[in-house]
Amino acid sequence: MSMRGKNMHLAFGLEVIFDDAEFVISDKDKVGIVGVNGAGKTTLFKVLLGKESLDSGIISTGNSRIGYLPQEIVVENEHQTVWDYLRAGRPIKALEDELNDIYVRLETAQGEEQERLLRRMGKVQELLEYFECYDAEDILFDLVNEMEIDLDLLERPMSELSGGQKSKMAFCQLLFSKAEILLLDEPTNHLDVSTKDYITKYLKTYNGMVLIISHDVDFLNQIINKTMLVNKITHKIQMYDGDYTTYQKKYAEEMRLREMTIVQQEKEIKTLEEFVLRAKQASQTNHALKRMGQERALRLEKKRAEMLTRLKTYKRVKMDIRPLREGAKIPLEVESLTFNYPDQPLLYKNLSFKINGGERFLVVGENGVGKSTLLKLIMNILQPQGGKIRYNDKTDIAYYAQELEQLDLEKTILQNVDGDKYTEWQLRGALSNFLFYEDDVNKKVKVLSPGEKARVALCKVLLQKANLLILDEPTNHLDPETQKIIGGNFKLFEGTIIVVSHNPSFVEQIGISRMLVLPFGRIEEYSHELLEYYYELNTPDEEKY
Repeated sequence: MSMRGKNMHLAFGLEVIFDDAEFVISDKDKVGIVGVNGAGKTTLFKVLLGKESLDSGIISTGNSRIGYLPQEIVVENEHQTVWDYLRAGRPIKALEDELNDIYVRLETAQGEEQERLLRRMGKVQELLEYFECYDAEDILFDLVNEMEIDLDLLERPMSELSGGQKSKMAFCQLLFSKAEILLLDEPTNHLDVSTKDYITKYLKTYNGMVLIISHDVDFLNQIINKTMLVNKITHKIQMYDGDYTTYQKKYAEEMRLREMTIVQQEKEIKTLEEFVLRAKQASQTNHALKRMGQERALRLEKKRAEMLTRLKTYKRVKMDIRPLREGAKIPLEVESLTFNYPDQPLLYKNLSFKINGGERFLVVGENGVGKSTLLKLIMNILQPQGGKIRYNDKTDIAYYAQELEQLDLEKTILQNVDGDKYTEWQLRGALSNFLFYEDDVNKKVKVLSPGEKARVALCKVLLQKANLLILDEPTNHLDPETQKIIGGNFKLFEGTIIVVSHNPSFVEQIGISRMLVLPFGRIEEYSHELLEYYYELNTPDEEKY
Protein backbone atom coordinates (compact mmCIF):
# COMPACT_ATOMS: atom_id res chain seq x y z
CA MET A 1 0.00 0.00 0.00
CA SER A 2 1.39 3.38 -0.97
CA MET A 3 1.25 6.57 1.11
CA ARG A 4 -0.13 9.63 -0.60
CA GLY A 5 -0.45 13.28 0.38
CA LYS A 6 -2.64 15.55 -1.73
CA ASN A 7 -3.50 19.27 -1.60
CA MET A 8 -2.01 19.54 1.91
CA HIS A 9 -2.43 22.88 3.66
CA LEU A 10 -1.32 23.53 7.24
CA ALA A 11 -0.39 26.69 9.14
CA PHE A 12 0.16 27.59 12.78
CA GLY A 13 -1.04 31.18 12.93
CA LEU A 14 1.00 33.10 10.36
CA GLU A 15 3.61 30.34 10.09
CA VAL A 16 2.83 28.31 6.96
CA ILE A 17 4.04 24.68 7.01
CA PHE A 18 2.39 23.15 3.92
CA ASP A 19 0.87 25.05 0.99
CA ASP A 20 -0.79 22.70 -1.51
CA ALA A 21 1.93 20.10 -0.84
CA GLU A 22 1.78 16.65 -2.45
CA PHE A 23 3.81 13.42 -2.43
CA VAL A 24 3.58 9.69 -3.18
CA ILE A 25 5.60 6.92 -1.48
CA SER A 26 5.45 3.24 -2.51
CA ASP A 27 4.92 0.46 0.03
CA LYS A 28 8.53 -0.82 0.20
CA ASP A 29 10.28 2.56 -0.11
CA LYS A 30 12.91 3.63 2.41
CA VAL A 31 12.69 7.44 2.54
CA GLY A 32 14.97 10.00 4.17
CA ILE A 33 13.12 13.19 5.14
CA VAL A 34 15.24 16.35 4.99
CA GLY A 35 14.74 20.09 5.37
CA VAL A 36 15.94 22.96 7.55
CA ASN A 37 14.77 23.42 11.16
CA GLY A 38 11.12 24.42 11.26
CA ALA A 39 10.34 23.20 7.74
CA GLY A 40 7.77 20.71 9.02
CA LYS A 41 9.51 17.30 9.12
CA THR A 42 8.35 16.29 12.60
CA THR A 43 5.00 17.99 11.95
CA LEU A 44 4.51 15.62 8.99
CA PHE A 45 5.00 12.69 11.37
CA LYS A 46 2.47 14.17 13.81
CA VAL A 47 -0.10 14.43 11.02
CA LEU A 48 0.51 10.79 10.04
CA LEU A 49 0.08 9.76 13.68
CA GLY A 50 -3.13 11.77 14.09
CA LYS A 51 -1.56 14.17 16.60
CA GLU A 52 -1.99 17.14 14.24
CA SER A 53 -4.68 17.77 11.62
CA LEU A 54 -4.26 19.37 8.22
CA ASP A 55 -6.22 22.56 7.61
CA SER A 56 -7.24 20.97 4.31
CA GLY A 57 -6.12 18.18 2.01
CA ILE A 58 -5.45 14.53 2.84
CA ILE A 59 -2.75 12.04 3.74
CA SER A 60 -3.73 8.45 3.03
CA THR A 61 -1.92 5.46 4.55
CA GLY A 62 -4.52 2.83 3.66
CA ASN A 63 -5.11 1.75 7.27
CA SER A 64 -1.52 0.47 7.49
CA ARG A 65 -0.20 -0.11 11.01
CA ILE A 66 2.26 2.66 11.90
CA GLY A 67 5.17 2.32 14.32
CA TYR A 68 6.83 5.48 15.64
CA LEU A 69 10.20 6.16 17.27
CA PRO A 70 10.30 9.75 18.65
CA GLN A 71 13.46 11.79 19.25
CA GLU A 72 12.84 11.90 22.97
CA ILE A 73 11.93 8.62 24.64
CA VAL A 74 9.35 9.24 27.38
CA VAL A 75 8.69 6.45 29.89
CA GLU A 76 5.15 7.00 31.21
CA ASN A 77 5.30 4.32 33.93
CA GLU A 78 8.58 4.68 35.83
CA HIS A 79 8.07 1.31 37.55
CA GLN A 80 7.49 -0.61 34.31
CA THR A 81 10.18 -3.23 33.73
CA VAL A 82 12.16 -3.38 30.51
CA TRP A 83 10.55 -6.72 29.60
CA ASP A 84 7.01 -5.38 30.09
CA TYR A 85 7.93 -2.28 28.08
CA LEU A 86 9.19 -4.45 25.21
CA ARG A 87 6.14 -6.75 25.32
CA ALA A 88 3.88 -3.69 25.00
CA GLY A 89 5.08 -3.39 21.39
CA ARG A 90 2.29 -5.82 20.49
CA PRO A 91 -1.10 -5.22 22.19
CA ILE A 92 -1.66 -8.93 22.79
CA LYS A 93 -2.72 -8.71 26.44
CA ALA A 94 -5.27 -5.97 25.70
CA LEU A 95 -6.68 -8.01 22.82
CA GLU A 96 -6.86 -11.17 24.96
CA ASP A 97 -8.66 -9.24 27.71
CA GLU A 98 -11.11 -7.87 25.16
CA LEU A 99 -11.72 -11.36 23.74
CA ASN A 100 -12.46 -12.75 27.22
CA ASP A 101 -14.88 -9.87 27.82
CA ILE A 102 -16.64 -10.65 24.53
CA TYR A 103 -17.01 -14.33 25.56
CA VAL A 104 -18.66 -13.25 28.82
CA ARG A 105 -21.04 -10.81 27.12
CA LEU A 106 -22.02 -13.31 24.43
CA GLU A 107 -23.54 -15.54 27.11
CA THR A 108 -26.46 -13.13 27.48
CA ALA A 109 -26.32 -11.11 24.23
CA GLN A 110 -29.09 -11.40 21.64
CA GLY A 111 -30.06 -9.97 18.28
CA GLU A 112 -28.02 -7.04 16.91
CA GLU A 113 -25.73 -6.91 19.96
CA GLN A 114 -24.84 -10.57 19.48
CA GLU A 115 -24.05 -10.00 15.80
CA ARG A 116 -21.90 -6.97 16.67
CA LEU A 117 -19.98 -8.92 19.32
CA LEU A 118 -19.39 -11.81 16.90
CA ARG A 119 -18.04 -9.42 14.26
CA ARG A 120 -15.72 -7.85 16.81
CA MET A 121 -14.65 -11.28 18.06
CA GLY A 122 -13.60 -12.22 14.54
CA LYS A 123 -11.61 -8.99 14.20
CA VAL A 124 -9.86 -9.49 17.56
CA GLN A 125 -8.99 -13.11 16.70
CA GLU A 126 -7.62 -11.92 13.35
CA LEU A 127 -5.42 -9.35 15.14
CA LEU A 128 -4.17 -11.94 17.66
CA GLU A 129 -3.20 -14.17 14.75
CA TYR A 130 -1.45 -11.26 13.03
CA PHE A 131 0.54 -10.52 16.20
CA GLU A 132 1.42 -14.24 16.54
CA CYS A 133 0.10 -14.34 20.10
CA TYR A 134 1.38 -17.86 20.86
CA ASP A 135 4.91 -17.26 19.57
CA ALA A 136 5.29 -13.55 20.36
CA GLU A 137 7.42 -13.93 23.51
CA ASP A 138 9.82 -16.29 21.73
CA ILE A 139 10.05 -13.82 18.84
CA LEU A 140 10.77 -10.99 21.30
CA PHE A 141 13.38 -13.03 23.13
CA ASP A 142 15.15 -13.78 19.81
CA LEU A 143 15.11 -10.06 19.02
CA VAL A 144 16.60 -9.26 22.46
CA ASN A 145 19.43 -11.70 21.75
CA GLU A 146 20.03 -10.38 18.23
CA MET A 147 20.26 -6.81 19.56
CA GLU A 148 22.67 -7.97 22.30
CA ILE A 149 20.48 -6.61 25.09
CA ASP A 150 21.87 -7.65 28.46
CA LEU A 151 19.40 -10.13 29.99
CA ASP A 152 20.05 -8.63 33.43
CA LEU A 153 18.37 -5.43 32.22
CA LEU A 154 15.03 -7.10 31.50
CA GLU A 155 13.77 -7.00 35.09
CA ARG A 156 15.04 -3.48 35.80
CA PRO A 157 12.66 -0.48 35.69
CA MET A 158 12.89 1.50 32.46
CA SER A 159 13.36 4.68 34.52
CA GLU A 160 16.79 3.44 35.71
CA LEU A 161 18.24 3.09 32.20
CA SER A 162 20.61 5.57 30.57
CA GLY A 163 19.52 7.63 27.57
CA GLY A 164 21.31 5.27 25.20
CA GLN A 165 19.78 2.18 26.80
CA LYS A 166 16.27 3.68 26.61
CA SER A 167 16.78 4.38 22.90
CA LYS A 168 17.91 0.81 22.34
CA MET A 169 14.83 -0.56 24.14
CA ALA A 170 12.52 1.79 22.24
CA PHE A 171 14.00 0.53 18.98
CA CYS A 172 13.59 -3.09 20.10
CA GLN A 173 9.94 -2.44 21.01
CA LEU A 174 9.38 -0.78 17.64
CA LEU A 175 10.88 -3.68 15.66
CA PHE A 176 8.79 -6.12 17.71
CA SER A 177 5.59 -4.16 17.01
CA LYS A 178 5.21 -5.64 13.50
CA ALA A 179 4.23 -2.29 11.99
CA GLU A 180 3.83 -1.90 8.23
CA ILE A 181 5.11 1.69 8.22
CA LEU A 182 7.98 2.84 10.46
CA LEU A 183 8.43 6.53 11.32
CA LEU A 184 11.88 7.19 12.80
CA ASP A 185 12.75 10.64 14.17
CA GLU A 186 16.54 10.99 14.67
CA PRO A 187 16.88 7.26 15.47
CA THR A 188 20.68 7.07 15.90
CA ASN A 189 21.13 9.89 18.43
CA HIS A 190 21.89 7.67 21.42
CA LEU A 191 22.82 4.34 19.84
CA ASP A 192 26.17 2.66 20.30
CA VAL A 193 28.00 1.27 17.27
CA SER A 194 26.90 -2.37 17.54
CA THR A 195 23.20 -1.44 17.93
CA LYS A 196 23.43 1.04 15.06
CA ASP A 197 24.96 -1.62 12.81
CA TYR A 198 22.17 -4.07 13.66
CA ILE A 199 19.44 -1.45 13.06
CA THR A 200 21.00 -0.48 9.73
CA LYS A 201 21.01 -4.09 8.49
CA TYR A 202 17.46 -4.64 9.76
CA LEU A 203 16.01 -1.55 8.05
CA LYS A 204 17.75 -2.24 4.73
CA THR A 205 15.78 -5.48 4.37
CA TYR A 206 12.63 -4.43 6.25
CA ASN A 207 9.52 -5.67 4.42
CA GLY A 208 7.62 -2.42 4.66
CA MET A 209 7.81 1.36 4.32
CA VAL A 210 10.33 3.34 6.36
CA LEU A 211 10.40 7.13 6.78
CA ILE A 212 13.49 8.50 8.53
CA ILE A 213 14.24 12.00 9.80
CA SER A 214 17.97 11.92 10.46
CA HIS A 215 21.07 14.10 10.36
CA ASP A 216 23.27 11.01 10.18
CA VAL A 217 24.30 11.05 6.52
CA ASP A 218 26.11 7.68 6.57
CA PHE A 219 23.09 6.03 8.20
CA LEU A 220 20.71 7.46 5.58
CA ASN A 221 22.94 6.54 2.66
CA GLN A 222 23.03 2.89 3.72
CA ILE A 223 19.24 2.57 3.93
CA ILE A 224 17.21 4.97 1.81
CA ASN A 225 16.28 4.75 -1.86
CA LYS A 226 14.37 8.05 -1.92
CA THR A 227 14.77 11.47 -0.33
CA MET A 228 11.86 13.73 0.61
CA LEU A 229 12.60 17.46 0.92
CA VAL A 230 10.17 19.44 3.06
CA ASN A 231 10.87 22.86 1.59
CA LYS A 232 10.59 25.75 4.05
CA ILE A 233 10.72 28.36 1.26
CA THR A 234 7.95 27.01 -0.99
CA HIS A 235 6.07 24.98 1.70
CA LYS A 236 5.96 22.14 -0.83
CA ILE A 237 7.29 18.58 -0.68
CA GLN A 238 9.74 17.37 -3.32
CA MET A 239 10.69 13.73 -3.90
CA TYR A 240 14.11 12.67 -5.21
CA ASP A 241 15.17 9.19 -6.29
CA GLY A 242 18.38 8.02 -4.67
CA ASP A 243 20.21 8.34 -1.36
CA TYR A 244 21.05 11.50 0.58
CA THR A 245 24.30 12.19 -1.29
CA THR A 246 22.48 11.90 -4.63
CA TYR A 247 19.81 14.30 -3.34
CA GLN A 248 22.48 16.80 -2.26
CA LYS A 249 23.95 16.86 -5.78
CA LYS A 250 20.55 17.23 -7.44
CA TYR A 251 19.45 19.91 -5.00
CA ALA A 252 22.70 21.86 -5.40
CA GLU A 253 22.16 21.88 -9.17
CA GLU A 254 18.56 23.04 -8.68
CA MET A 255 19.78 25.88 -6.46
CA ARG A 256 22.38 26.88 -9.07
CA LEU A 257 19.71 27.01 -11.78
CA ARG A 258 17.35 28.82 -9.39
CA GLU A 259 19.98 31.49 -8.71
CA MET A 260 20.52 31.95 -12.47
CA THR A 261 16.75 32.37 -12.89
CA ILE A 262 16.57 34.90 -10.03
CA VAL A 263 19.43 36.94 -11.52
CA GLN A 264 17.63 36.97 -14.91
CA GLN A 265 14.34 37.94 -13.24
CA GLU A 266 16.07 40.77 -11.39
CA LYS A 267 17.49 42.10 -14.68
CA GLU A 268 14.09 41.98 -16.38
CA ILE A 269 12.39 43.69 -13.43
CA LYS A 270 15.05 46.41 -13.32
CA THR A 271 14.63 47.06 -17.06
CA LEU A 272 10.84 47.27 -16.71
CA GLU A 273 11.14 49.55 -13.66
CA GLU A 274 13.40 51.94 -15.57
CA PHE A 275 11.01 52.03 -18.56
CA VAL A 276 7.94 52.60 -16.36
CA LEU A 277 9.76 55.43 -14.55
CA ARG A 278 10.70 57.09 -17.88
CA ALA A 279 7.12 56.75 -19.08
CA LYS A 280 5.80 58.40 -15.91
CA GLN A 281 8.25 61.28 -16.33
CA ALA A 282 7.44 61.73 -20.04
CA SER A 283 5.32 64.60 -21.37
CA GLN A 284 1.53 64.13 -21.10
CA THR A 285 1.32 64.59 -24.87
CA ASN A 286 3.55 61.52 -25.50
CA HIS A 287 0.55 59.19 -25.59
CA ALA A 288 2.40 56.28 -27.19
CA LEU A 289 5.05 56.21 -24.45
CA LYS A 290 2.36 56.58 -21.75
CA ARG A 291 0.46 53.58 -23.18
CA MET A 292 3.66 51.54 -23.38
CA GLY A 293 4.45 52.55 -19.78
CA GLN A 294 1.04 51.30 -18.62
CA GLU A 295 1.55 48.02 -20.49
CA ARG A 296 5.05 47.61 -18.99
CA ALA A 297 3.66 48.41 -15.52
CA LEU A 298 1.24 45.47 -15.83
CA ARG A 299 4.09 43.21 -16.97
CA LEU A 300 6.21 44.51 -14.07
CA GLU A 301 3.47 43.65 -11.57
CA LYS A 302 3.21 40.14 -13.04
CA LYS A 303 7.01 39.65 -13.01
CA ARG A 304 7.20 40.71 -9.36
CA ALA A 305 4.48 38.19 -8.46
CA GLU A 306 6.43 35.43 -10.27
CA MET A 307 9.75 36.39 -8.70
CA LEU A 308 11.48 33.50 -6.96
CA THR A 309 12.76 34.10 -3.43
CA ARG A 310 16.29 33.47 -2.22
CA LEU A 311 17.18 31.61 0.92
CA LYS A 312 17.56 34.19 3.65
CA THR A 313 21.15 34.53 4.88
CA TYR A 314 22.17 36.04 8.19
CA LYS A 315 25.41 37.39 9.49
CA ARG A 316 26.65 35.95 12.76
CA VAL A 317 28.06 38.35 15.33
CA LYS A 318 31.45 37.59 16.86
CA MET A 319 31.07 36.34 20.43
CA ASP A 320 33.26 37.24 23.38
CA ILE A 321 33.38 33.82 25.07
CA ARG A 322 36.42 34.30 27.29
CA PRO A 323 35.85 32.97 30.84
CA LEU A 324 35.36 35.64 33.50
CA ARG A 325 38.24 34.16 35.52
CA GLU A 326 41.41 32.43 34.46
CA GLY A 327 41.24 28.77 35.42
CA ALA A 328 43.65 26.77 37.57
CA LYS A 329 46.37 24.42 36.34
CA ILE A 330 44.36 21.52 37.81
CA PRO A 331 40.71 22.70 37.90
CA LEU A 332 39.31 19.29 38.86
CA GLU A 333 40.63 16.12 40.48
CA VAL A 334 38.80 12.81 40.96
CA GLU A 335 40.28 10.47 43.57
CA SER A 336 39.26 6.82 44.21
CA LEU A 337 35.68 7.39 43.05
CA THR A 338 33.27 4.50 43.71
CA PHE A 339 29.61 4.53 42.72
CA ASN A 340 26.63 2.31 42.02
CA TYR A 341 22.88 2.81 41.88
CA PRO A 342 20.80 1.01 44.57
CA ASP A 343 20.74 -2.77 44.07
CA GLN A 344 22.94 -2.47 40.98
CA PRO A 345 26.56 -3.51 40.30
CA LEU A 346 29.39 -0.99 40.74
CA LEU A 347 29.75 1.38 37.80
CA TYR A 348 33.30 2.29 38.86
CA LYS A 349 35.58 1.44 41.73
CA ASN A 350 38.54 3.60 42.80
CA LEU A 351 38.35 5.71 39.63
CA SER A 352 41.00 8.46 39.67
CA PHE A 353 42.06 11.15 37.20
CA LYS A 354 43.06 14.82 37.02
CA ILE A 355 41.91 17.42 34.51
CA ASN A 356 44.51 19.85 33.19
CA GLY A 357 43.60 23.50 32.71
CA GLY A 358 42.65 24.32 29.12
CA GLU A 359 42.44 20.72 27.92
CA ARG A 360 39.59 18.96 26.10
CA PHE A 361 38.85 15.73 27.95
CA LEU A 362 36.63 13.07 26.34
CA VAL A 363 34.66 10.45 28.29
CA VAL A 364 33.73 7.42 26.20
CA GLY A 365 32.08 4.06 26.79
CA GLU A 366 29.28 1.73 25.74
CA ASN A 367 25.70 2.69 26.63
CA GLY A 368 25.05 2.16 30.33
CA VAL A 369 28.65 2.21 31.62
CA GLY A 370 28.11 5.47 33.51
CA LYS A 371 29.27 8.32 31.28
CA SER A 372 26.40 10.69 32.09
CA THR A 373 26.46 9.46 35.69
CA LEU A 374 30.10 10.54 36.02
CA LEU A 375 29.20 14.05 34.88
CA LYS A 376 26.32 14.16 37.39
CA LEU A 377 28.73 13.15 40.15
CA ILE A 378 31.10 15.92 39.08
CA MET A 379 28.16 18.34 39.18
CA ASN A 380 27.16 17.11 42.68
CA ILE A 381 23.77 15.98 41.37
CA LEU A 382 24.63 12.47 42.58
CA GLN A 383 26.74 11.47 45.58
CA PRO A 384 29.46 8.77 45.40
CA GLN A 385 29.71 5.80 47.77
CA GLY A 386 33.41 6.49 48.13
CA GLY A 387 36.20 8.76 46.97
CA LYS A 388 36.41 12.49 46.46
CA ILE A 389 35.91 15.08 43.73
CA ARG A 390 38.02 18.19 44.35
CA TYR A 391 37.51 21.52 42.60
CA ASN A 392 40.11 24.28 42.63
CA ASP A 393 38.85 27.53 44.15
CA LYS A 394 39.33 29.19 40.77
CA THR A 395 37.04 26.69 38.98
CA ASP A 396 33.70 27.98 37.65
CA ILE A 397 31.53 25.26 36.06
CA ALA A 398 28.77 25.37 33.41
CA TYR A 399 26.84 22.18 32.62
CA TYR A 400 25.03 21.01 29.51
CA ALA A 401 22.71 18.09 30.40
CA GLN A 402 21.62 15.55 27.81
CA GLU A 403 18.01 15.86 29.01
CA LEU A 404 18.10 19.69 28.68
CA GLU A 405 16.55 20.15 32.12
CA GLN A 406 18.37 23.47 32.50
CA LEU A 407 15.82 25.11 30.18
CA ASP A 408 12.59 26.79 31.31
CA LEU A 409 10.01 25.62 28.77
CA GLU A 410 7.56 28.43 29.56
CA LYS A 411 10.09 31.18 28.87
CA THR A 412 11.24 32.48 25.48
CA ILE A 413 14.61 31.71 23.94
CA LEU A 414 15.83 35.19 24.86
CA GLN A 415 14.62 34.88 28.46
CA ASN A 416 16.36 31.50 28.83
CA VAL A 417 19.79 32.92 27.99
CA ASP A 418 19.26 36.25 29.73
CA GLY A 419 21.55 37.36 32.52
CA ASP A 420 22.86 40.46 34.28
CA LYS A 421 26.09 40.45 32.28
CA TYR A 422 24.56 41.18 28.86
CA THR A 423 22.41 43.68 26.98
CA GLU A 424 19.64 42.40 24.71
CA TRP A 425 21.77 43.32 21.69
CA GLN A 426 24.63 41.18 23.00
CA LEU A 427 22.27 38.27 23.69
CA ARG A 428 20.82 38.51 20.19
CA GLY A 429 24.35 38.51 18.80
CA ALA A 430 25.22 35.40 20.79
CA LEU A 431 22.03 33.67 19.68
CA SER A 432 22.88 34.41 16.05
CA ASN A 433 25.91 32.14 16.51
CA PHE A 434 23.45 29.41 17.45
CA LEU A 435 21.25 30.15 14.41
CA PHE A 436 18.44 32.11 16.09
CA TYR A 437 17.58 35.38 14.36
CA GLU A 438 15.11 38.26 14.59
CA ASP A 439 11.70 37.11 15.94
CA ASP A 440 13.01 33.57 16.53
CA VAL A 441 14.30 34.70 19.93
CA ASN A 442 10.75 35.43 21.14
CA LYS A 443 9.52 31.86 20.64
CA LYS A 444 8.74 29.91 23.80
CA VAL A 445 11.14 27.03 24.34
CA LYS A 446 8.27 24.54 24.74
CA VAL A 447 7.37 24.87 21.02
CA LEU A 448 10.93 24.21 19.80
CA SER A 449 12.22 21.00 18.27
CA PRO A 450 14.81 18.99 20.25
CA GLY A 451 17.55 20.37 18.00
CA GLU A 452 16.47 23.94 18.63
CA LYS A 453 16.29 23.32 22.39
CA ALA A 454 19.81 21.90 22.27
CA ARG A 455 21.09 25.07 20.56
CA VAL A 456 19.45 27.27 23.23
CA ALA A 457 21.03 25.21 26.02
CA LEU A 458 24.48 25.27 24.38
CA CYS A 459 24.30 29.04 23.94
CA LYS A 460 23.30 29.40 27.59
CA VAL A 461 26.32 27.32 28.65
CA LEU A 462 28.79 29.51 26.77
CA LEU A 463 27.19 32.72 28.00
CA GLN A 464 27.84 31.70 31.62
CA LYS A 465 31.53 32.50 30.96
CA ALA A 466 32.66 29.63 33.19
CA ASN A 467 36.21 28.30 32.81
CA LEU A 468 35.17 24.61 32.93
CA LEU A 469 32.42 23.31 30.65
CA ILE A 470 30.77 19.92 31.28
CA LEU A 471 29.00 18.77 28.09
CA ASP A 472 26.86 15.61 27.89
CA GLU A 473 26.25 14.58 24.25
CA PRO A 474 26.06 18.18 22.98
CA THR A 475 25.49 17.33 19.29
CA ASN A 476 22.78 14.67 19.55
CA HIS A 477 20.07 16.67 17.81
CA LEU A 478 22.20 18.75 15.42
CA ASP A 479 22.54 18.29 11.65
CA PRO A 480 26.08 18.18 10.16
CA GLU A 481 26.08 21.81 9.03
CA THR A 482 24.84 23.05 12.40
CA GLN A 483 27.38 20.84 14.21
CA LYS A 484 30.20 22.60 12.37
CA ILE A 485 28.90 26.03 13.37
CA ILE A 486 28.30 25.08 17.02
CA GLY A 487 31.58 23.17 17.18
CA GLY A 488 33.37 26.28 15.92
CA ASN A 489 32.04 28.24 18.89
CA PHE A 490 33.42 25.68 21.38
CA LYS A 491 36.71 25.38 19.51
CA LEU A 492 37.35 29.07 20.23
CA PHE A 493 36.55 28.67 23.94
CA GLU A 494 39.64 29.43 26.05
CA GLY A 495 38.75 27.33 29.11
CA THR A 496 38.58 23.59 29.87
CA ILE A 497 36.01 21.17 28.43
CA ILE A 498 34.95 17.74 29.69
CA VAL A 499 32.66 16.11 27.14
CA VAL A 500 30.72 12.90 26.67
CA SER A 501 30.24 12.43 22.93
CA HIS A 502 29.94 9.70 20.33
CA ASN A 503 30.40 12.19 17.49
CA PRO A 504 33.92 11.90 16.02
CA SER A 505 33.64 15.01 13.82
CA PHE A 506 32.68 17.23 16.77
CA VAL A 507 35.35 15.64 19.00
CA GLU A 508 38.06 16.35 16.46
CA GLN A 509 36.77 19.86 15.77
CA ILE A 510 37.07 21.04 19.38
CA GLY A 511 40.47 19.35 19.78
CA ILE A 512 40.40 16.50 22.33
CA SER A 513 43.67 15.96 24.21
CA ARG A 514 42.89 12.85 26.33
CA MET A 515 40.23 10.15 26.64
CA LEU A 516 38.81 8.40 29.72
CA VAL A 517 37.66 4.91 28.69
CA LEU A 518 34.82 3.50 30.80
CA PRO A 519 34.17 1.08 32.42
CA PHE A 520 37.89 0.31 32.64
CA GLY A 521 38.95 3.74 33.90
CA ARG A 522 41.92 3.92 31.50
CA ILE A 523 43.27 7.31 30.43
CA GLU A 524 44.44 7.31 26.81
CA GLU A 525 46.19 10.05 24.89
CA TYR A 526 43.93 11.13 22.07
CA SER A 527 44.66 9.93 18.55
CA HIS A 528 42.51 9.65 15.45
CA GLU A 529 43.36 5.96 15.20
CA LEU A 530 42.14 5.32 18.76
CA LEU A 531 38.90 7.15 18.09
CA GLU A 532 38.25 5.13 14.93
CA TYR A 533 39.17 1.95 16.79
CA TYR A 534 36.72 2.54 19.61
CA TYR A 535 33.86 3.87 17.52
CA GLU A 536 33.97 1.91 14.30
CA LEU A 537 35.70 -1.45 14.58
CA ASN A 538 33.95 -4.66 15.57
CA THR A 539 35.75 -5.06 18.86
CA PRO A 540 34.96 -7.83 21.38
CA ASP A 541 32.09 -7.05 23.77
CA GLU A 542 34.41 -6.70 26.75
CA GLU A 543 36.39 -3.98 24.95
CA LYS A 544 33.60 -2.26 23.03
CA TYR A 545 31.99 0.89 24.35
